[in-house]
Amino acid sequence: MLHPRIKEVTERVIERSKATRQAYLARMNEAKSQERVRAGIGCGNLAHVMAACSSDDKARLSGDEKPNLAVINAYNDMLSAHVPYKEYPDLIKQVAKKFDATAQVAGGVPAMCDGVTQGRDGMDLSLFSRDVIAMSTAVALSHDVFDGVFCLGVCDKIVPGLVIGALSFGHLPVYFLPAGPMPSGIPNKEKARIRQKFAQGLVSREELLKAESESYHSAGTCTFYGTANSNQMLMEIMGLHLPGSSFINPYTELRDGLTANAVETMLKQLVESKDAVPMAEVMSEKTIINGLVGLLATGGSTNHAIHLVAIAKAAGVELTWKDMSDLSEIVPLLTRIYPNGHADVNHFQAAGGMGFLMKQLRDKGLLHNDVKTILGEGLDPYTTEPRLDKDSNLIVSDASGPSKVKWVPCPDNSHDEDVLRPADNPFHRSGGLQLLSGNLGKAVIKVSAVQEQHQVVSAPAKVFSDQAELQAAFGRGELNQDFIAVIKEQGPKAKGMPELHKLTPVMASLQDQGYKVAIVTDGRMSGASGKVPAAIHLAPEAVEGGLIAKIREGDLITLDAPSGELKVHVSDEELAQREVELVHTGPTFGTGRELFAGFRNIVSSADLGASAFAPAYEQQ
Repeated sequence: MLHPRIKEVTERVIERSKATRQAYLARMNEAKSQERVRAGIGCGNLAHVMAACSSDDKARLSGDEKPNLAVINAYNDMLSAHVPYKEYPDLIKQVAKKFDATAQVAGGVPAMCDGVTQGRDGMDLSLFSRDVIAMSTAVALSHDVFDGVFCLGVCDKIVPGLVIGALSFGHLPVYFLPAGPMPSGIPNKEKARIRQKFAQGLVSREELLKAESESYHSAGTCTFYGTANSNQMLMEIMGLHLPGSSFINPYTELRDGLTANAVETMLKQLVESKDAVPMAEVMSEKTIINGLVGLLATGGSTNHAIHLVAIAKAAGVELTWKDMSDLSEIVPLLTRIYPNGHADVNHFQAAGGMGFLMKQLRDKGLLHNDVKTILGEGLDPYTTEPRLDKDSNLIVSDASGPSKVKWVPCPDNSHDEDVLRPADNPFHRSGGLQLLSGNLGKAVIKVSAVQEQHQVVSAPAKVFSDQAELQAAFGRGELNQDFIAVIKEQGPKAKGMPELHKLTPVMASLQDQGYKVAIVTDGRMSGASGKVPAAIHLAPEAVEGGLIAKIREGDLITLDAPSGELKVHVSDEELAQREVELVHTGPTFGTGRELFAGFRNIVSSADLGASAFAPAYEQQ
């Protein structure tokens, strides 16, 4: 039986989204009803499509009877998570040939690394890169000569951007192919300890670099549960990955088998069964609620409080932070993965992984089972896990085909309840993300990594206009007291809403010394943030006249996560009389930031997805 709260929130999302969802589906149905892609284009157009192809592929393409698959690739050889994608297009093409079909790399999308740009000017481009990726995906698919799409991307803004862009072509089947996490390196507890020691000046830069390099050490995603791995969880729980494929390490036989199997599965649907599910049907209101439940149950990245709203809008669905907050009250926290614990995603996978997690949530009535996935109707396949099948003659199921992969039932019990727990014995009865509200506006807090004794802080404000100011004050010894750090002018309109990752070691160090500290900001924290209570994504932001810009040094602020309260203890009359104080009011140049002035002018607030496309969505 579906939990009453899941039913209630879903019904109001459906009702709220009725007009926009119908408009989106009408556009997708119109696109689907058009003459089959290559049959309707001129000979000159088609000649350009196949000019560089082999003679065999030219014959297939000119016949317009066999599928042509698009590959949208975020490969580059600087990002460890995306390095494995170098070989994927060739593998996809090899499998396509088995079905007398073709595949083409339709386009590449930018893929920047927040780990590289943390605390630097380039971070101001990070959030906007999501919408650039969405547009790049649309440009690649605009040639309109494809029957199905494979999206290759893993990290922070890349997957949400690919999803948003692909939804404009939601009349096509779209699969996401993960690359998997790197093997485990230095324990996360040790990494965090050395970062804090460095912030205190107690270890050298050489020692810090050694620890960081032992953590981020090979191809694959970073192993902590930040935005990249939250992306993978979402793609699986929303039915856009093959079951159990999210957290299989790169360059393994199982990883390659799953990639090949995904191509076989789509081609069987397109060629044999004719039942490929369009992305527009997969990405429904119920699917989006499932994704939100997964985010809450795993204590996933706070960035998805923004991304899921933007993804939903792209599918014609109106999702709010209130929906997230109401679900958080009844969705139990089932995982402890760094920064919410000491384990990494490899430990999560070994403990039972996505199959166990989804079965627990579904059996407790916390997931909609009546949804479509890339495999068809329902979540039954997603309560299994993949294994290598060494018997090449064994065809394991209609869905999986004859590649060297078979799916077996997920374990009935977690193999490590310090990492992954059943729904009857959660780490916490409520979810990992919560909504805060009060006279300052609306904000999000990640509570899954914050110990209960730190979840309520009432202290005087110390006001900064960027994280470098706070670091400098810490270095001067000015922060040895209880306080709430107010970091303003960090919102999407101000500077692209950078992650303020550099705050974490400093504030964690002060908290460990016994001070009551917290953060309030209209910026973002890293997907790896935790430990210190942080009210983030505050809307309205400072440059829009938000009251965060009227907070003065010494004002008493209360952040109360259990009650959902965020308040500055200043009378309404006094706040009305105060002027908005802004420091960074001039144009922004350097590291390409001047190119994004248009984005900053039109971007929506964080609670509306921090999207440059918001006005277009509202008009659909």
